[in-house]
Amino acid sequence: MIVQIPVLLIGILIVVLGIINMTGNINTLHSYHRHRVKEEDKLPFGRMVGGGTVIVGTGVITFSVLMMIYEATDAEALALIATPVMIIFILVGLVLSFWGMIKYNKGIF
Repeated sequence: MIVQIPVLLIGILIVVLGIINMTGNINTLHSYHRHRVKEEDKLPFGRMVGGGTVIVGTGVITFSVLMMIYEATDAEALALIATPVMIIFILVGLVLSFWGMIKYNKGIF
């Protein structure tokens, strides 16, 4: 259980960063993202990238919570579910973030 606490905290940090980006504050992103996005596109860009980041963070949090419950109860089904759930959340979040980067930044780099 003690091992999952840092993972949970990382997930919470990722969600907080995503929420910050969703407000239109994209200062936490790389400089090439900030410089290539038009001023009027910063809010929609931040919402898309931030939304993807929140989804990734939620997947990490979900994984951590499921693994903590598994360690406390030995319910093996939770261990089998935790990793695929996290992978799905991460993939969906990355697709949303990359889509926002391509749409508003004309590329991911």
